[in-house]
Amino acid sequence: MVRPTQLIHPQREPVAVRAAATVLLLRDTASGIEVLMTRRSAKASFAPGAYVFPGGHIDAADEVAARTAARRPTQSPLQATQAVAAIRECFEELGVLLAHHADGRPAGAADIAAMDRDGHAAVPFAEQCAARGLVLEADRVFTFAHWITDRDLPKRFDVPFLVARMPEGQEPSADESEQFEPSWVRPADALARHAAGSFFMIFPTVRTLQRMASYASVDAVLAACASEQPLWTSCPRGGFVNGRDERYMENDPPFGELALVCPDGQMLHSLDWKSDAPVALLKNVQRLTAPNPGAMTGPGTNSYIVGDAATGHIVIDPGPNDPAHIERLWQAARGDIRMIVCTHSHADHSPGAAPLQALAGAAKPPILGLSSAPTARSSARFSAERELADGERLVLAGTDAEGQPLTHTLRVIHTPGHAANHLCLVLEEDGLLFSGDHILNGSTTVVDPPDGDMTAYLDSLDKLDANCEAGGVEFILPAHGHVIGFARTAIAYLKAHRLKREAKIAAAMQKLPEGTPEQWLPLAYDDVPERLWPVAARSLAAHVARIRQQAAVGS
Repeated sequence: MVRPTQLIHPQREPVAVRAAATVLLLRDTASGIEVLMTRRSAKASFAPGAYVFPGGHIDAADEVAARTAARRPTQSPLQATQAVAAIRECFEELGVLLAHHADGRPAGAADIAAMDRDGHAAVPFAEQCAARGLVLEADRVFTFAHWITDRDLPKRFDVPFLVARMPEGQEPSADESEQFEPSWVRPADALARHAAGSFFMIFPTVRTLQRMASYASVDAVLAACASEQPLWTSCPRGGFVNGRDERYMENDPPFGELALVCPDGQMLHSLDWKSDAPVALLKNVQRLTAPNPGAMTGPGTNSYIVGDAATGHIVIDPGPNDPAHIERLWQAARGDIRMIVCTHSHADHSPGAAPLQALAGAAKPPILGLSSAPTARSSARFSAERELADGERLVLAGTDAEGQPLTHTLRVIHTPGHAANHLCLVLEEDGLLFSGDHILNGSTTVVDPPDGDMTAYLDSLDKLDANCEAGGVEFILPAHGHVIGFARTAIAYLKAHRLKREAKIAAAMQKLPEGTPEQWLPLAYDDVPERLWPVAARSLAAHVARIRQQAAVGS
């Protein structure tokens, strides 16, 4: 866990969440699913003017009413309460009533007309239903998603997004106080109108409709909800991109960086890529991205500066031999570089080491790492002044402003796979993993034989996972892309992805046993753009070598 003393921004407690529920009323049409949406009042305290699904707070009376509502055997009491709250809000806001009489007859227009839709009516909603012999149909309401309002917002809700089929024979009618303009809309059309600026929606609504757009029918949606578990749970985080605030879910590439820099969710961090100045991630960690963006480097190679004025600094991956980038590294470290570490020998990582060392003059910080193996390409040669041992610790030490001891300790982990001389580093005091090219954000790394080895790569993933578990590592700082959160989850996903790809390659080899890698490639990478196949061919070769090696051992 990151030391609170290393956080850049003063922390504050996010606003407490309130329980709420919302429901997507769905119907089938010839052109696909439609969902019922309304426009919120421009004077609303939350999401004014936005198009939303009906919903609102969960009241104590909803829990009481849920005890007599129709309920599925697998539906929990909490889910039933949430469903009743959504049913009540649908009635109050849109005059839609999910209920039936004791004999099974659905609630009709006469029932709705006879009831008071005012949320502050003298006779509460559930009592009105009971008086007319109506049973609330909580069993027809299913959990689709679970959203928790972003930590930075002044009003926050813990709200399931529920789904239900629109009752036949009923027509929505907005209350014209909180909700206006009830509209049936296809999810794809709502998203297109939002993108065009004519149908404003807040982030959770947008992301929910994006997922909803993939279903062909209401039955398909309800079947997806059969497990009684939300398809996802998210508490988004926000950051600035080109001066505008953007929101991200947990599986979006920028989420981990926002969690590291602003754990309490404040909107303070810019996600823009820039190479002219370092980006402070913590008080003791800066990232300077080299100006070498491209297909293989993404936004550029990330050089990291670890340490502070009291301890001096270690530079990780000084990058290409770019004089301006090297000068900026020197300035970011305030001219106090104690060590230079290269995670591996590739041309976008290690060539800057010697020029950076030269800037230090007589101080001459040592260049550390693992020298290139004989299998390395001629363009990826590197000689370490001192070879780092697996498990070795590199320590920066000093005293803080109060005179207390202060250390930043990087522990070395040998991780061959992407390259034979690849290593990663764990900042032990703050639970950070500097992953070089072994783990990237937004893409998988290339494993290029003979210097790259797929079995070694997968074994190194297991080794990193064990180190993350033992060291409480929560964040991965890759050489390309934003900080990655949920470190062990990311590693597990990456390994599963690699094995899934290997299974496709093995299937292609079985289908064309006399084939060549060039013939297997389109079969195994049919889900990858063809323009990337030349790069994919390298990793395919690594997988093929591993498959053949395993077959030889098995025989």
